[in-house]
Amino acid sequence: MAADAATADALVHTLASDWTRAQISPADAALCAFAVKLTSDQGRMSPADLDLLRAHSFDDRAIHDAVQVIGYFNYVTRVADALGVEPENFIPRW
Repeated sequence: MAADAATADALVHTLASDWTRAQISPADAALCAFAVKLTSDQGRMSPADLDLLRAHSFDDRAIHDAVQVIGYFNYVTRVADALGVEPENFIPRW
């Protein structure tokens, strides 16, 4: 059990620091690339980005849900950054 937790923790840290180094499925990598583009270069999103996710077996509902989650986190972090919200003290920094 401890090894599984350590492995999961290592994966989370790798995903957070540089997802391209994480050992994840091609579908998960496509979703991560989509999230990065939607977050940092949203003006360049195109139907081809959706087609790439569909090629990895994401259906329209899954794509919609992913966009909602990605957009929500982008919204929340931008609001917090704009207002100077500090992280909670109980959340350890990596």
